[in-house]
Amino acid sequence: MTSAVFDADAPVKPRIVLGVGGGIAAYKACEVLRRLTESGHSVRVVPTEGALKFVGAATFEALSGQVVSADPFDDVHEVPHVKLGQNADLVVVAPATANLIAKAAHGLADDLLTNTLLTARCPVLLVPAMHTEMWEHPATRHNVALLRSRGVVVAEPASGRLTGKDTGKGRLPDPAEIVELARLLLARPDALPRSLEGVHVAISAGGTREPLDPVRFLGNRSSGKQGYALARVAAQRGARVTLVAGNTADLTTPAGVDLVRIGSAVELRDAMHEVAADADVVVMAAAVADFRPLSLTGHKIKKTDAEPDPIALAKNPDILRELVAARRDGQLVVGFAAETGDETTSVLDYGRAKLRRKGCDLLVLNAVGDGKAFEQDDNAGWLLSADGDETVIPHGSKAQLASTMWDAVADRLPRSQ
Repeated sequence: MTSAVFDADAPVKPRIVLGVGGGIAAYKACEVLRRLTESGHSVRVVPTEGALKFVGAATFEALSGQVVSADPFDDVHEVPHVKLGQNADLVVVAPATANLIAKAAHGLADDLLTNTLLTARCPVLLVPAMHTEMWEHPATRHNVALLRSRGVVVAEPASGRLTGKDTGKGRLPDPAEIVELARLLLARPDALPRSLEGVHVAISAGGTREPLDPVRFLGNRSSGKQGYALARVAAQRGARVTLVAGNTADLTTPAGVDLVRIGSAVELRDAMHEVAADADVVVMAAAVADFRPLSLTGHKIKKTDAEPDPIALAKNPDILRELVAARRDGQLVVGFAAETGDETTSVLDYGRAKLRRKGCDLLVLNAVGDGKAFEQDDNAGWLLSADGDETVIPHGSKAQLASTMWDAVADRLPRSQ
């Protein structure tokens, strides 16, 4: 049976080669494939022979709608070992085993996938999955560094359960995270430089919840998606990331990120001061409740026929201003502002005023309301700096906004970082 490498008559879609290495995590490539195809991408799966021992070609063909082969001699008249890489907009390899990373680093080409990697001139994303000892081995570290020096994006693996009873770093990141990184590289091929190597960043995310009684609280609509995107992109740029998260709608912790859970604004304040003590960059992306109930009822407030008593409120601390006041020499502090305009003042003017009032180095300003920003996958706004620079952030994924912000941060870090 013969088939075209890509169907030239089909509607133009982003063309992705999904390489699958021969590790137990190969089964997760099915979910990556499903998410990519359902979001409108044309995906050609190129497994290794080892991968086909874990997942059959029929599964990949059913999910992709395209023929699957590991052999460069299949359909040889169409020269797939050259055309696949030449025609692709992105190559993603998930999982990328230690063996596959070694072959890619040293230019070996003994199957269809490694041939494709040699001919690709598009962005290449390798997503490692292997035991911790293999990931930490000097040979693997050398190969990863070599690939990164050539512009290949080698993602940071996650930590957690591996095969058998082992746990540690080397787990394949969540499929949704892999797809988010793929989308980011399609939109902006230079979005993940290793510009934050050796930098410790502390990021807050999500909404705080202020208890009223054992079951009720005052909160807000923040999902935490933007803060998690900031953490994800920073980790893939090489940073050591501590993420302090409130209510985040059960989001999965990004690969390579240390997570600290909090509930209330006071808990967030304490945690951020602690992690900011040795951080090079502090980012306050959390949606902090402005007020909290003055007193906490020890039992559930019962609904009766009488009107409820008014709830007395107290102001919560201004965490961003406190972090600005406590910052060390050379430490950068970034704030976030969600604003709406009114009859007399624009969103941008409110943002400029907030930047002056808070005293942070950078402020990411989002217009909210009418389905914007909160609980959405995409975002837009402005990046304002204390030195007067203003950058429009066009509408795009929250990872794209994160990459724009980290560009500005990297430009402002001391050169010794």
